[in-house]
Amino acid sequence: MLELFHFLPPLLSGLWVTIQLAFGGSILAVLAAFAVGLLRLSRKAGLRIAATAYTDFFRGTSALVQLFWVYFALPFWGVELDAMTAGIVVLGLNHGAYGAEVVRGAVQAVPRPQYEAAAALNFTERQTLWRIILPQALPAMLPPFGNLLIELLKSTALVSMITLGDLTFQGQILRAATLRSGEIFTLVLLLYFMLALSISFGVRRLERRLAVGRVRRRPMVAADV
Repeated sequence: MLELFHFLPPLLSGLWVTIQLAFGGSILAVLAAFAVGLLRLSRKAGLRIAATAYTDFFRGTSALVQLFWVYFALPFWGVELDAMTAGIVVLGLNHGAYGAEVVRGAVQAVPRPQYEAAAALNFTERQTLWRIILPQALPAMLPPFGNLLIELLKSTALVSMITLGDLTFQGQILRAATLRSGEIFTLVLLLYFMLALSISFGVRRLERRLAVGRVRRRPMVAADV
């Protein structure tokens, strides 16, 4: 059992790389999801077409091939990214395409009378979006966003194919050196599981905070009525 602790230092160095990839990719994915998801609901056809093309392209092609293209092919056009940046960009844009559909669906699920009430109060489109629509749509987005971020975490293992020493890569190096496949990959699985649990915990905590805010606001609305 104590021998397992000798494997931890190299695995933890790979874990730090995985955390950086997951964190950076998650931020980019959420930003892309909101931007593209809202653009898909734009009244301007050009913006809708561009947003649809983005989602279709990233959902319709392999994330691994996207990673290879950004890291190995893009330099031929004069754009060279280091492995970490390439991993964050590809993971963020790829999962942002799926997240855009979550945002679009949640916004469309807000009942139509809410839009009509905002119009009756002379709210601008921006005020309607930020004060009426998004506060109601956000709780519906959180569970699928939690699943999406866990999928992004698991996809970070792809970056080992572009020489980045993430958790999976370090596990493979250790396995080749020691032939202790069972112990090493059990540790790798547990470390991924702990990260996934952390994401689930954070999302559930955010859900509870939003639910408390909605419950507290209801009596005020009822009193106003």
